[in-house]
Amino acid sequence: MWIKSERDKKTVITVFPQTKGFIFDCDGTLADTMPLHMEAWCETFADYGEDCPYEFVFKLRGTPVEQIVELFNQKFGRKINAKNFAQDKNRRAHEKLKQAKPIDPVIRIVKKYRGKLPMAVASGGTRQNVILTLEVIGLSNHFDAVITSDENLKPKPAPDIFLEIARRLKVDPRFCQVFEDGDVGLQAARKAGMVATDVRPYILEPGLSGSRFRGSRLNNPER
Repeated sequence: MWIKSERDKKTVITVFPQTKGFIFDCDGTLADTMPLHMEAWCETFADYGEDCPYEFVFKLRGTPVEQIVELFNQKFGRKINAKNFAQDKNRRAHEKLKQAKPIDPVIRIVKKYRGKLPMAVASGGTRQNVILTLEVIGLSNHFDAVITSDENLKPKPAPDIFLEIARRLKVDPRFCQVFEDGDVGLQAARKAGMVATDVRPYILEPGLSGSRFRGSRLNNPER
């Protein structure tokens, strides 16, 4: 992950004074894992004989894999078995996540407020992959709650996952600050009545807009 230079004022993420609890997304927020996940997506699509719809998938980050595949089927007229695809993609991702790196501007908040304010992780990933990621970046024992897609709550952009986290933390949603890198997560946080902080202005992600996943039909897999 490339962090902005010290000359850029947006190197320190604002923590609002009314905050009584923190909620963090995992992939792309706490950990630099999106390139790893996109590799797993593209490899799995290739196994199904499909070009990887990179921008379509990336725009929906934070959404469970199975749901993204269902949306892909609807948009592009495919009939991929979403459950099988999700199992294949998540298995590939699990191996790659051993290379995960921490995202420093966000990690600094976790370490600064550990033991001072309750903190939790709310992710659209599988519990197995989220727990592995937290272990790899050294945060396995920093959070009071971790909710993933395994909980079977209505996924982001619905507010359910955030409201459940607030309940477990015993913090009024109005006093929760959420850190997210995806539009669907930010929408969910706002629907929950929480302070939604977009971490993307604090982080440069050149690999995510580069060419290694792109091709003539990557973003429009029509035939």
